[in-house]
Amino acid sequence: MNNIKALTLGEIVKDNYKAAAVLEKFSLDFCCNGNRKFEDACRETNIDPEQVIRELKELGNQSGDDLQFDSWTLSKLIDHIVKRHHAYVEEKGPQIKGYLDKICRVHGDRHPELFEVRTIFSEVVGEMAVHMKKEELMLFPFIKRMERVGDSGGAVESPLFKSVNFPVGMMEADHAIEGEKLARISALTGHYAIPSDACNSFAITYQLLDEFEKDLHMHIHLENNILFPKAISLESNLSSAKKTVL
Repeated sequence: MNNIKALTLGEIVKDNYKAAAVLEKFSLDFCCNGNRKFEDACRETNIDPEQVIRELKELGNQSGDDLQFDSWTLSKLIDHIVKRHHAYVEEKGPQIKGYLDKICRVHGDRHPELFEVRTIFSEVVGEMAVHMKKEELMLFPFIKRMERVGDSGGAVESPLFKSVNFPVGMMEADHAIEGEKLARISALTGHYAIPSDACNSFAITYQLLDEFEKDLHMHIHLENNILFPKAISLESNLSSAKKTVL
C-alpha cells in the first residue's frame, strides 16, 4: 500500500479490506465518506496521519486473493453482498432489537439513553429492509444484466429508470442516512463502552451493536466505492459501444 497520503479512504480499503479495522479504530469514515482524501480526513478529525499510516503498513498485503473485491466480477460481488451483508442485517437486526427491549426494561431507569438507541436502531433495521429489497429486486438484477451484455453483446434496458445513476443515487442517499443514525447510536453509547453496572445481556447488546455498525460500514464500502462506480462505468461503456455501432 504505497503513497497512502494520496489515496482516498475508500481506495485504501479497496486495496486491502483489512485496512477497514484500522480506519474504524481512528473513526475515519471509509464508507459514506470514502471519497475524502486520507490527509484531509485526518486533518478534519485531528488525527496524526503518521500514526495511522504505521498501523496500515503493519497490515502488509494480507487481503488474500479470495477477498480482492475490486478484481471480482460485478455478479460475484453482488452475490457476496446479498449472502454476507444483507443476510447479516436480516439475521442480527431482530436479535439486537430483542436484546434492546430487554435491557431497556431492566436498565432503562439508570440508562435512559437506551430508549433512544432502541428507537434509532429499529428505524435503521426497518429502513434497511426496504433498501435491500429495492437492491435485490431492481438494481442488482439490472447490473447483472448489464454485465452479461458486456460479455456477450446485445442491448439492455430498464423499464424503471433511464440510467443506473438514478437508483445508485437513491441507494447512496440511504447509505448516508443509515450511517448517520448508527453514528448517533455510537455516540449515545460512548462508542459501545460497557457500563460498570452492565449485566451480560447489556454487554452482549453493545458488542452486537458495535459489530453491526462495522458490518454496515463494509457493506456500504463495497457498494459505494466498488460496485456502484463500476456499474456506472459499465453502463457508460455499453452506451458508447452502442453509439459506435450505430
